[in-house]
Amino acid sequence: MPIIKLLQNRYLPLSSNVTETPTLLIDTQANPKDILEAAVQRIRAAADLLETLHCLCFKHADVQDIPHITHALYLLTQDGNDLLQVAQQQMLSWKAPV
Repeated sequence: MPIIKLLQNRYLPLSSNVTETPTLLIDTQANPKDILEAAVQRIRAAADLLETLHCLCFKHADVQDIPHITHALYLLTQDGNDLLQVAQQQMLSWKAPV
């Protein structure tokens, strides 16, 4: 189910949850600035990790590290994307005070 349709509920599970009962949730009524900051933090961490990997020499790397790294990047970018979608939906629904 698309994340935008679930915004009717206050607490939205992150797409990266792998359990039957979601444990990580986004408070869709939180301050949009805080939601956006959480998204930026995760996307920046993923970008920093990718930059580090780009600069590394993999000559001595262990092949088992690749799934660990890609999993970390998936979690960071998926959570960041979910948070950005909530922030975007809040901004699209925002009405200027009169």
